[in-house]
Amino acid sequence: MRHTLTALLGAATLLLSTRTTQAQTYQQVWADEFTNGISSSWQFDTGNNNGWGNNEKEYYQAANATVVNGVLQITAKKESVGGFGYTSARLKTQNLKDFKYGRIEARIKLPLGQGLWPGFWMMGSNISSVGWPQCGEIDIMEHINADNTIYGTAHWYSGGHAQYGKTTTTTAGDWHVYSVEWTPTAITWFVDGTSYCVIDITNGTGNTQAFQNPFFILLNLAVGGNLPGQTIDDSKLPATMYVDYVRVSQLVTSTTGTSRTLQAEAADVNSGMVAEACSDTGGGQDMGYVDAGDYLVFNNVNFPVTGTYTIDYRVASPSGGTVSSDLNAGSVQLGNTTIPATGGWQNWTTVTKTVSINAGTYNLGVFAQTNGWNINWIRITNPVGARSTLATASSAGAAATSVFPNPVAAGQRLQTEAALVGSAYQVMDALGRLAGQGTLSAGGLDVSGLRPGRYTLLLVTPTQQRVSQAFSKE
Repeated sequence: MRHTLTALLGAATLLLSTRTTQAQTYQQVWADEFTNGISSSWQFDTGNNNGWGNNEKEYYQAANATVVNGVLQITAKKESVGGFGYTSARLKTQNLKDFKYGRIEARIKLPLGQGLWPGFWMMGSNISSVGWPQCGEIDIMEHINADNTIYGTAHWYSGGHAQYGKTTTTTAGDWHVYSVEWTPTAITWFVDGTSYCVIDITNGTGNTQAFQNPFFILLNLAVGGNLPGQTIDDSKLPATMYVDYVRVSQLVTSTTGTSRTLQAEAADVNSGMVAEACSDTGGGQDMGYVDAGDYLVFNNVNFPVTGTYTIDYRVASPSGGTVSSDLNAGSVQLGNTTIPATGGWQNWTTVTKTVSINAGTYNLGVFAQTNGWNINWIRITNPVGARSTLATASSAGAAATSVFPNPVAAGQRLQTEAALVGSAYQVMDALGRLAGQGTLSAGGLDVSGLRPGRYTLLLVTPTQQRVSQAFSKE
């Protein structure tokens, strides 16, 4: 959200041509679905702070953000507070949740009006020590005024303020999924799964080393500023930016012994536990205030082969306790694990359980048999020699594949090569939930029942090869 008055600049060495998304497998590590209000993962900026470096005209306050029917609403208003003629809200996960690499996405509906400037963006977590632009900034989505142009931009320090970005057009007043996929080598921007901008950050090329550090997330609706200008159409106020969800996923590889870490505070269901600040390695939050009978549920956890899995629990307890786990609401019991006394609520240790699990996708439950302990995360390690069903199409031994058209529009069927007809398939949504399954026919796959968004098609061919391909539904 920081911009000079000049046009967006970029070095030719930083530009990569727009490319088709390669088949990748992401596992969600954190999300806020806003189902129970504004969670403790967010804090609010307050005031104007000299226009936040952009000559903005609003006064930020928490009162302008609320959740209605599971949707975050950030509303800009024409009202005088603190000596400023407008109010709005800015939320951030600074010092609460930060991330290094991954897919960061949000489903957002934007307001339209002269002088409005909504943003979904990230800042380097070290901003308080190194300042801006040295910390780096990733603007996942910016929109100004009343047109249909979406901005995706990166900012960093290269002997001064450097920035590179591109724009794309969409029906800005409708719901869309805005995202970046950020790896050690590149940052790629997407709208509804279609990429429109990419920057090369390999080995800090162009002094982009700031993008090898953790970042935190921001959501805000500015009024006025350098980018939209200082003319405000007051007739459009109050104006609201709607956010359905914010999700962060990170890449899962398909090597032998793959481990997946499930953050306790990111569970799909929480009964009784309370999120709190965590002093364990990596910081963030843990789930505490655990009473006997409390539980967490992680939906659609894939166990790719039948075999012996290792489940690690990261726990802390002054006096010890017992944790258990199960699959599909207790239909498969995975047994109890003893938690030792660690000497304090934030003295952390890892306890381990080995369990035999049949291949499949399950809802994983973590159950408090006793009270008196905290949990930070659960790690699942595949059997040695296992290859995940989420292996990409380029994995050794897998058949190369592509799906088309991609993105697939309403009324179209998703097609693959003829050699894959007869393959068993599963369609997984961006949250890892099963959205469909069956056998692939010669007529292609009917995706009319899918909501717009990103999906992964998983195939098991007649010769038992496992392949996957990402696609988008418009």
